[in-house]
Amino acid sequence: MTNKEFDDLFEEADFDIAEPSVGHYDRFVKKLKEKKLPQEHKSGGNLRTLWGPFLAIAAGLLLIIMLAGNFNGVGNLTQNGDLAGLSPEMRETHKFYTNLIKTELAKVKEANTPENEVIVQDALAQMEKLDEDYEKLRKDLKKSGQDKRVIFAMISNLQQRIDLLNNVLEYIESINQLKIPNNENNTI
Repeated sequence: MTNKEFDDLFEEADFDIAEPSVGHYDRFVKKLKEKKLPQEHKSGGNLRTLWGPFLAIAAGLLLIIMLAGNFNGVGNLTQNGDLAGLSPEMRETHKFYTNLIKTELAKVKEANTPENEVIVQDALAQMEKLDEDYEKLRKDLKKSGQDKRVIFAMISNLQQRIDLLNNVLEYIESINQLKIPNNENNTI
């Protein structure tokens, strides 16, 4: 648009350029004072001041109940500080590992003979040490909530127990294999 077109546009328009009448500002201020602003309006104010403390108390109680429920809920999840309280998947994982450990430990105790008694006793001592570590991890889990590092350490502890028991059973089996005479009937 050129300057000429721009000037023509405003020449055709009829703008009201009159000054406000004398006392316009004073009348405007007077009307504002007569008509109170909404925050100064008194109707319904008594009802709000009556219910205000009750609503504040109710909100406080609701907050306390929610916080107590939240802390109690976390406490219920990890009440015993075990993996089983975290989620259904962790419950299944914990159940699997503990059942496997029980069966492997029963096999190790069953394989206890005078020849391998030292090995079995050493394995049981190591299992006690792993059990103590697991108890420390359970306490850490209670403190930390659901810290993934603690959960991973607990699962690793259970895996270490299973590996230990499997190694002991393999070692006992190799000892038993050495006791079987393989080549007694061979002649030279």
